[in-house]
Amino acid sequence: MNDQFLDNKSIKLLIAGDESVFTFAYELYSAKVYRLAFKFLKDKQQSEEIVQETFMKLWLGRGQLDPTGNVWLYLFVIAKRLSLNTLRHNAWSVQLSENVLPLAADMHNETEEEVLVHDLEQYTEKIIQKLPRQQQLVFKLSRVDGLSHKEIAEQLHISQNTVKNHMVDALKTLKLGLKYSDLIFFIALSFWL
Repeated sequence: MNDQFLDNKSIKLLIAGDESVFTFAYELYSAKVYRLAFKFLKDKQQSEEIVQETFMKLWLGRGQLDPTGNVWLYLFVIAKRLSLNTLRHNAWSVQLSENVLPLAADMHNETEEEVLVHDLEQYTEKIIQKLPRQQQLVFKLSRVDGLSHKEIAEQLHISQNTVKNHMVDALKTLKLGLKYSDLIFFIALSFWL
């Protein structure tokens, strides 16, 4: 592995589930993913969440990677899509939405992104279906429908704190279900160090 990008051999190892290559990819690209997310969101916490979700999707979708492809472009598409979805569904000002989203929409290839997102969603949907009913509902309202914690609380007639707790529990359950808790721990730890 070199220090500029993942070569074909490294990508093949990643596809095969090599955790050391995944860790290397995280170290190599996480700052770039963060900067991309922050460019759209202007929010540290949300940008860190985009980094975590992007690398979770990389791990889950590693079997779909092209060994001769460019991992950064793959991560770029995922991170941009997640950032745009977050932008669309957050309680941002109308002016920000009107100025940023049209520019961002012009910058992406919708067909390519839809194919990638579809493949990645198939991997995670099976895990999501195993969540307890309430966690699954809150998770889907947040991540699929893009509702804010406040909107979910109003719709389900529960407190925002309960929504937050369900999201935390759902994400913990997802991470455990993915059977690579050491990698998730590494990613989470990296954010706080």
